[in-house]
Amino acid sequence: MQVTRILAVRHGETAWNRDTRIQGHTDIELNEHGRWQAAQLAHALRDEPITACYASDLLRALETAQAVARTRSQTVTTHVGLRERCFGRFEGHTWRELEQRFPEESLAWRKRVPDFAPVGGESLVQLQARVVSAVEEIAARHPGEQILLVAHGGVLDILYRSATRLGLQAARSWELTNTAINRLLWSPEGLSLVGWADTSHLQSDHGKVLDERHA
Repeated sequence: MQVTRILAVRHGETAWNRDTRIQGHTDIELNEHGRWQAAQLAHALRDEPITACYASDLLRALETAQAVARTRSQTVTTHVGLRERCFGRFEGHTWRELEQRFPEESLAWRKRVPDFAPVGGESLVQLQARVVSAVEEIAARHPGEQILLVAHGGVLDILYRSATRLGLQAARSWELTNTAINRLLWSPEGLSLVGWADTSHLQSDHGKVLDERHA
């Protein structure tokens, strides 16, 4: 049985990442540091055999994927199933603002209540179903090959949980660093984890990761 190797990457940094604002489906472009991260990612993957590049259709993910694709004379295929979780009326607010304006909803979000959805947004259950379906659909096209998927923190979180068989409410101990390289395998039996949060391409001379680390 041939497996599909997946390089799963969160988009580069945006201004809203810096401000800890919830982005969701709001279409925010990369900031200067995010574009630097995307360039570093492209350089790190220069010798990787990548058959196809896929990305969320949101600009921050698409820009990141295009930085990699350009160095390989490839194009990026977008897929709405790779979008970040829709946060409805939460979008545009900082975490502190949410705690002040919507304390009960904010608590349900922090506790990762699986069927909780902000007004106008998605629940974790809905996000999981969408993401897993999209990744299975894409991976099934490429048996025996390696592909790049550029998406979002919430999407990467779902992929990690799926690959390690962790529930939606399990406390997160893994990082979702912007443009970290995460390696997965997919077969019809599901996802498995190969490696996570490789940030060696983002290191400064002093070993500090030049990155925003919030989910």
